[in-house]
Amino acid sequence: MISTFYNDLKNNQSGNFFLIAGPCVVEDEAMPMQIAAHIRKITDRLGIPFIFKASYQKANRSRLDSFTGIGLEKALQLIGQVGVELGIPVLTDIHTEEQADIAATYADVLQIPAFLCRQTELLVAAGKTGKIVNIKKGQFSSAESMRYAVQKVQQTGNPHVMLTERGTTFGYHDLIVDFRNIPEMQLHQVPVVVDVTHSLQQPNQPSGVTGGRPDLIETIAKAAVAVGADGLFIETHPNPSQARSDGANMLPLDQLESLLEKLVRIRRAIY
Repeated sequence: MISTFYNDLKNNQSGNFFLIAGPCVVEDEAMPMQIAAHIRKITDRLGIPFIFKASYQKANRSRLDSFTGIGLEKALQLIGQVGVELGIPVLTDIHTEEQADIAATYADVLQIPAFLCRQTELLVAAGKTGKIVNIKKGQFSSAESMRYAVQKVQQTGNPHVMLTERGTTFGYHDLIVDFRNIPEMQLHQVPVVVDVTHSLQQPNQPSGVTGGRPDLIETIAKAAVAVGADGLFIETHPNPSQARSDGANMLPLDQLESLLEKLVRIRRAIY
């Protein structure tokens, strides 16, 4: 199943971009299924392959008192339940080698956070699970250098690798998306995703809470489709202002459908 699904994404069997979407982190028991079911109805109608995303734990927090999750095992079970009940692949990120096997029990795609994209043992552990491994390009990394991250996973015998562009550090409090990175990383012969919402973060704020520019989500998403990104990554929440993590750069869930309709039209016009 993993190989077939990955090859369909890589070879663009749908004729469309694919979507990785969901909340930043599992906040309660009902949330993952409610959001995933809503997105699936939209993506089924528009013919967009859909991977549900949610973190079971937020390890990278600015402040010690920031929300990190409802518990590793409980959150993973809820993420896995989404995949089983809705019949869709699910993605979650891992932070340590020990978490790779645990998360692989529930998830189809293991994501390597941008800050950890050079961590050899983490990449190898993810690769050894046989799951699809989505590696986020570090804010400090070049597109060219990401071939080494790809190779670390592939050399475990696992060919199922994706790369995600999520912006490059631009000063202390901002990121910028260099769209040259999309075709450059596609030269590594793996699907390339643009993480629309994290690219619009404004990190390292004096308040200790990351800011963002959600007003530019549509701009970045349109540009990503126009330059030929294989997939889009969009974090979404029913009420971003009340989200426990990354609310400043998430898309309101009720705006997702209209955005995807526009993006599908762009894709069809270009291809």
